[in-house]
Amino acid sequence: MTTLMGVDVGGTFTDLFYFDSEKGTVGTGKLPSTPDDQSRGVLDGIKQTGAQTDRLGGVIHGTTVATNALLQRRGAITGLITTRGFRDVLEMRRRDRPSTWGLWGQYSPVIPRNFRLEVDERVLADGRVDQPVHLQQVEEAARKLLALGAEAICIFFVNAYANAQNELAALKCVQGLWPNDHICASSRILPEIREFERCSTAVLNAYLQPLVGAYMERLENSLKADGFQSNVLIVQSNGGIMAVDTARALPARTALSGPAAGVVAAAYIADSAGYPNVITCDMGGTSFDVSLVADGQTSAAAQCAIDFGMVIRTPMVEITTIGAGGGSIASLDRGGLLQIGPESAGSDPGPVCYGLGNQRPTVTDANLVLGRINPDAPIGGGRRRLDLDAAARAIEEHIGKPLGLDVRPAAEAMVRVANARMADAIRLVSIERGYDPKKFTIMPFGGGGALHVGALIEEVGLARALVPRYPGVISAMGCVVADMRHDAVQTLNQALADLDIAPLRKRMDEMAEESIATIQRVKTAFESIDTRFELDMLYQGQTHTIAVPLTPATAAAPTGAAIGAEFAARYAKTYGRALQGLPARVVNLRVIVTGRRQKFDLRLLAPSLELSMDDALQDSRRIWVAGAWATATVYQRLKLPVDAMVRGPAILEQPDATLFLEPHLTGRVDAVGNLVVERS
Repeated sequence: MTTLMGVDVGGTFTDLFYFDSEKGTVGTGKLPSTPDDQSRGVLDGIKQTGAQTDRLGGVIHGTTVATNALLQRRGAITGLITTRGFRDVLEMRRRDRPSTWGLWGQYSPVIPRNFRLEVDERVLADGRVDQPVHLQQVEEAARKLLALGAEAICIFFVNAYANAQNELAALKCVQGLWPNDHICASSRILPEIREFERCSTAVLNAYLQPLVGAYMERLENSLKADGFQSNVLIVQSNGGIMAVDTARALPARTALSGPAAGVVAAAYIADSAGYPNVITCDMGGTSFDVSLVADGQTSAAAQCAIDFGMVIRTPMVEITTIGAGGGSIASLDRGGLLQIGPESAGSDPGPVCYGLGNQRPTVTDANLVLGRINPDAPIGGGRRRLDLDAAARAIEEHIGKPLGLDVRPAAEAMVRVANARMADAIRLVSIERGYDPKKFTIMPFGGGGALHVGALIEEVGLARALVPRYPGVISAMGCVVADMRHDAVQTLNQALADLDIAPLRKRMDEMAEESIATIQRVKTAFESIDTRFELDMLYQGQTHTIAVPLTPATAAAPTGAAIGAEFAARYAKTYGRALQGLPARVVNLRVIVTGRRQKFDLRLLAPSLELSMDDALQDSRRIWVAGAWATATVYQRLKLPVDAMVRGPAILEQPDATLFLEPHLTGRVDAVGNLVVERS
């Protein structure tokens, strides 16, 4: 059983990528997602690739179950037991608003107030137990929540990060009467200071547990019924993978699962091609996800908000998402201005051209009308032909006539607005964070990213584009190349001058051992296991911390002086200068354990040496570009030989994506099949 299958389930398509290490072969699959039961699409996709389920050595899965459940607010009915006086932490948040400059805003937490119950207990910020938890009140609260219909429960005590004694006693009490395993204690989910973030993360974890757990069980059962005998692994928001049992216990860590896998694969491909500075752009059917990789390192974030007020604090790949996918719907606002998204047609009913009932035009409909998509060869299969006439009628009715434009200028306007929105997202992760886009290569992927690459190069001023061999399934490929990873955190909250090194070193060892044991419970071969330590630090009086990675020497023999020097250096790199003379404070200790897995050789993707340009040349097609008709040469992308040069205007078609080269661009096929796109 030598084959690994990576599966990424998106809002529109389910993508698959497999690697057979024994035969030295790779393969792909792409088919419409099955929103009613994502596991059905996974099984259908495995069959589509031709792989034998009983021969799979592992399935690594990037999933949107948690993300969709949060966005659509269809998680479990959840109850909260908390310290008396703190039932409204979840609702008060950070006193922020949906619109920064708005005077008002509405927000409803996932747990209504009558499901948030208080009990007597108190642990002080220094960890001393001021008042033991009143267990009879805990039992009464749990029984009341059961009577109200709660399916999951979260226990959140205000200073449990400093001492979990009361919270764990309450947890044991609730476990004695709760009818299932959907019970979360904040100290086990996030033993970290800041009560709102800890409460929100623990609550959302409980909110997701029944739904994600049920999905994982369905997936495992379906695979086993088909002969599967190995492990299912799940991609985390940090780009690493975890065991399915860990995912059931910590579903909040899967919130950005699929997009994170895409960034991991993109960084691997770009670095191998000699481009360590890359901006990844994942354009699917629903969203456009952007991330920046500098010097081969993915950007990291400590937390994210899936929607306003729904904060999950866990390490993750930093991704900016906007509603500008292929299925994003075009409309006119009250002022008559053309808008794209955020509403999407998804996979069902999908764009107008799918013929499944949608009447409002999407970005995919616009690209079809402009001639950039072949109506007879839609990506993902499952449809004989795209309905070009229906797409044109929808654009004319909803966009063209109201704006006084013919069909094709209206479609071009839709694409230009979508491009402008995407360019803004790229500027947000580059220029606004101090990076010069001229030094970065853009890597478009997803089903639609390569259609817009030329416009984005020009709009933002990027150096070039690197279009991977299989852009439509990059997130699935990321599942295959991702490493096993486990993160742990513990709040210390001590002044650096008072930091007791011996307990710190002991805690570092304990957390590392626990994390290593977690990843070793999965019977997976690792080439190596790496352990990294970080400290969240700040200057006395500040609010926001910075992550200070400890060098191996400091981690092995930490001293206050060495930690202080590394903090000052990191602070200076982040903000331009250190604040000499101000006392520093250590807030959190973080441990990151990574099990390095075997990577497949990208040379397996290389085009055959027997191919020629004549093999790839397909035909020509009229396209609408820059306000006029032009003739584009059409190629079969996967038949282009190494070092082939393609000049725009050109269209490169393949089963998982379509690439459009504008007239001012030239593409060159590199040694492993990537297309390097530059200005002519």
